[in-house]
Amino acid sequence: MTVMQAEVRIGALWRQRMDALREYDVVRDGNVFRAGLAGSCVFSSEYDKVRVLLGNLVARYDGVAFDSLFPGTEITNDGGSCTALESCHTLSATTVDRERLSQEMYSDLTLVRGVGAVSERHLKARGYRTIGDLAGHPKFRSAARQVLERLTRADPHDIMDLVGSRHAKSHPFALGIAGSFEPEDYVFLDIETLGLFSRPIILFGVGTIEHENLVVRQYLLRDICEEAAALTATVEQVSGDHPALVTFNGKAFDLPYVQDRLAYYGLGAISRIPHFDVLHFSRRRWKGQFPSCRLSALELEILGIARVDDVPGQMVPEFYETYLKTKNCGPLVPIVDHNRQDVVSLALLFFYLLGETCGHR
Repeated sequence: MTVMQAEVRIGALWRQRMDALREYDVVRDGNVFRAGLAGSCVFSSEYDKVRVLLGNLVARYDGVAFDSLFPGTEITNDGGSCTALESCHTLSATTVDRERLSQEMYSDLTLVRGVGAVSERHLKARGYRTIGDLAGHPKFRSAARQVLERLTRADPHDIMDLVGSRHAKSHPFALGIAGSFEPEDYVFLDIETLGLFSRPIILFGVGTIEHENLVVRQYLLRDICEEAAALTATVEQVSGDHPALVTFNGKAFDLPYVQDRLAYYGLGAISRIPHFDVLHFSRRRWKGQFPSCRLSALELEILGIARVDDVPGQMVPEFYETYLKTKNCGPLVPIVDHNRQDVVSLALLFFYLLGETCGHR
């Protein structure tokens, strides 16, 4: 059976199962205890508001053709075909002070195996100010020379592994490694799905820096049977000329989810590339300062972006289900808008944090 034949069969099966997709609880406003117990929840006031929005969208876009509402390009590849939407956004990429970052890393003696915070203070008091100095220490010279070799080699994967082995994965050095890439090297990824794992991805948002702007390409499924085509298009971008992946909670969700869907269709996998998960760095920077470190919360607090008529990710399946059942494209509008804004806010927040970590002072 070909990929395209499998897609048609899979699409039909999923359309039959749409009614059983809900994976969240509706919790009464203020019931923080109940919300804490629920694996995924939506407060009742938000739920009611979003359901009204869904009805309004169906009424507003009744009879509106898909192509007129989403004037994209139909792309065809080995997985089939899907719609590609493109938008361009002004963005100022951070200018990284690579020399300062390098000096800070060479001065961190705790990168050397066997050296902790206390022993580092003692060693620096005795004149061992850098890892290069420590290469002459009778006890630590062998380990220090190994670290020097890895830092000199400047392989991002290797240095990320080094930092991760000696510090938390959210350490500023882990983010600072992104400074070894040019802005055009980054690819920003966000997905919208029909639930938690092993369910189709209905929209892929991929952002890249081109001519000093953020270009967001969204691969939208007109029907579930187009998932393999959208997956193929996304992998081509992520595994192309862009060697650094940036996500928000992508290490736990987006990337494993995409890999799972690729395996489902036998389409291989995304090759291992440096991956910067902005959620980890955001929690380190703002945990305790704001009530939530969700992307939508941080974009309001840090970037001053307030969304209008946004749809919680948990309710995306219901909007897509309504679109499939009624052939009314209105319910797709907030899904596309939500995904596009996620990619834009991800890029803005990434460069904000990168600037704080290793930007020019």
